[in-house]
Amino acid sequence: MAIAKKLTVFDIYERAKTGPKVEEKEWDFKVIPQTAAKLKKKYGIKMDKKQIIPTDKELINNLFKAGLEMLVECGIYCIDTNRVIKYTKDEVLAAIESAPTRAIYGEGKEAVVMAPRSYTDKKAPIIQGGPTGAPCSEEHFLAIHQSYAQEPLVNTIVDGVLQTIKGYDPVPGSPHEIAAVKSEAILVRAAQDRAGRTGMGL
Repeated sequence: MAIAKKLTVFDIYERAKTGPKVEEKEWDFKVIPQTAAKLKKKYGIKMDKKQIIPTDKELINNLFKAGLEMLVECGIYCIDTNRVIKYTKDEVLAAIESAPTRAIYGEGKEAVVMAPRSYTDKKAPIIQGGPTGAPCSEEHFLAIHQSYAQEPLVNTIVDGVLQTIKGYDPVPGSPHEIAAVKSEAILVRAAQDRAGRTGMGL
């Protein structure tokens, strides 16, 4: 059997322009829920509310099969073009096969390795701390992020966003937005330095 060609960003871009046309509401309220319900029934998937992470091997395999089938059947919706980016099963499996097996966040003594973990793995997961996209005031931005960085349990920071920049609203597409994004990165790095966590992943 021939191995599917690894897709490039150019391939995806072309598919985003030429894929099947679907209205966003139809995608959100019909395509996704109906396909999910169908596959849930097909693979007998039932959620045990007492066990968030499944450990039953048959259920784990069925979840993978259902997820793979859903991706191939539904594709990925591009809201910019209102089109569906479609993939074949072989393309999805080739992407999984070629995916990185590890990633390093941070540098120096603060570097941590993110790698796949099974449900039986004794190794602790990486803990990412931070406001995670929540709005933060200019006045408290630095202190908020320092409070996360100084927690020994936290390995990397997922930063918040500045509500204002020098009193101005960082409207998307404006110079204030660019200034806010730059300031966020500078302030988070300063917060990490103040917490003694220079090099911590961001």
